[in-house]
Amino acid sequence: MAQDRQNITIAAPAFRGLNTQDSPLSLDASFASIADNCIIDQYGRIGSRKGFTAVTTSTTPIDGSNGIEVIKEYIDPVGANVVISAGNNKIFTGTTTLTDATPAAYTITTNNWKMVNFNDHLYMFQLGYEPLIYSAHTGVVETMSSHAHATGTPPQGNEVLAAFGRLWVADFSTDKSTIYWSDLLNGSGWSGGSTGSIDISKVWPNGLDEIVALAAHNGFLIIFGKNSIVVYQGASDPTTMSLADTIANVGCIDRDTVQPTGTDLLFMSNEGLRSFGRTIQEKSMPVRDISKNVRNDLLYINAQQVNSPLRSIYSPEEAFYLLSFSDSKYVYCFDMRTALEDGAHRVTTWSDTTLRALERTQDGLLYVGNTNGIATYSNYQDYGLSYDMSYFSNPLSFGDSSRLKILKEIIVTFIGGQGAQAVVNWGYDYSQAYTKQIVEINSGSKTAYYNQSEYNVSTSEYSPSIIVDRPKTKTTGSGTVVTIGVDATINQNALSLQELNIQALIGRMI
Repeated sequence: MAQDRQNITIAAPAFRGLNTQDSPLSLDASFASIADNCIIDQYGRIGSRKGFTAVTTSTTPIDGSNGIEVIKEYIDPVGANVVISAGNNKIFTGTTTLTDATPAAYTITTNNWKMVNFNDHLYMFQLGYEPLIYSAHTGVVETMSSHAHATGTPPQGNEVLAAFGRLWVADFSTDKSTIYWSDLLNGSGWSGGSTGSIDISKVWPNGLDEIVALAAHNGFLIIFGKNSIVVYQGASDPTTMSLADTIANVGCIDRDTVQPTGTDLLFMSNEGLRSFGRTIQEKSMPVRDISKNVRNDLLYINAQQVNSPLRSIYSPEEAFYLLSFSDSKYVYCFDMRTALEDGAHRVTTWSDTTLRALERTQDGLLYVGNTNGIATYSNYQDYGLSYDMSYFSNPLSFGDSSRLKILKEIIVTFIGGQGAQAVVNWGYDYSQAYTKQIVEINSGSKTAYYNQSEYNVSTSEYSPSIIVDRPKTKTTGSGTVVTIGVDATINQNALSLQELNIQALIGRMI
């Protein structure tokens, strides 16, 4: 019987992002098995992430340490904002040059600070340490007890929230269920006035728990325990606030994974990345979660963390939520534009990337901490060097896993990436022994022979003179299922995958 030649097109490969959770053969071709050092761009294409550009030029202050582990922008209401950072058991001001601003005779042995802006001051809290304050009024970092408006003994908690006109502090060395609040509009006032505290040990919905994180959302005070969530209403007057809701069997495993996204709160639970809004709707049995397609991977990587906190950030400009596992050098990037049908969000990974600190500035700039100081998420190089982007499909049966497939040609439609080099990979029957072919992308003086409207190309991201390239790769071999991958070297120019066109002979039954 003659073989049937087929032309199979995968439009916008990895449009749905990674899926490592479900059976590969049950997945739509729009899912990927690998989508590394990628983002989902605004047109739904898988594309290269931006790189990291060093800002700090002086590295001596943090030499020999993990580098910068916390970054926070102090919002100056009348002047220039100031970047405050922490690393190597010091507090720094500045970006290009890091100036040691640690108060005299103040000893620091760890760098897991939580910093918040409140009432023209920046407050810094960490478990077992007297809190610190920075403001433009003084231009220095000082201990809270030495501040001009300090009253009482400041609480040495690990979590702080600025909301409802005051500071809220929790998670103490010997007390995991009490929340203290400051005086109204005075973050250094901890006695008299309207200060107070509340012990929530008796309202945990599922037995004794401990406070991990605090948040404010839709006028409610949200208290995240490890295994449950407690919600209070009326927090603008703490003396009369009342319990509004409790959620059992869902909690937060790390303080710094809680991020407001405008209409929602995201947090990392012991079951993956969760949406607070959906958790409220589904109560104690949330059946959908944001990380559904990579849940086991997240939990496995988190289990490998050794006393290293998770870091996260939400960027409305980039439309993603980043979750950084610094020990493993892995970052998970969740696209926040549109959820999939089951409530999960499209996700990609960034590998060999250690992000120990993340901060979005008031102007939308994304700062990251590294061993040498501070960098920005910008351009398409990692500290002046190229980096690799990788996409691999799940095994493709083309509708019939019982028949032999003989690949004849693979055409990859690339957008952007002028002068980049890519490797087209193909393999059969679940083997990772791929056959490889190098292709050049948009080399020389090629022009756009596909119009911009057809491919929705943004000229602000991609050069208008070199838009599309469709290199052809002649292929060999055969098998019942096929895996196709593209590895590309990113060096200064953004690159996206628009389409995979696969020509194959469909042969006899196996």
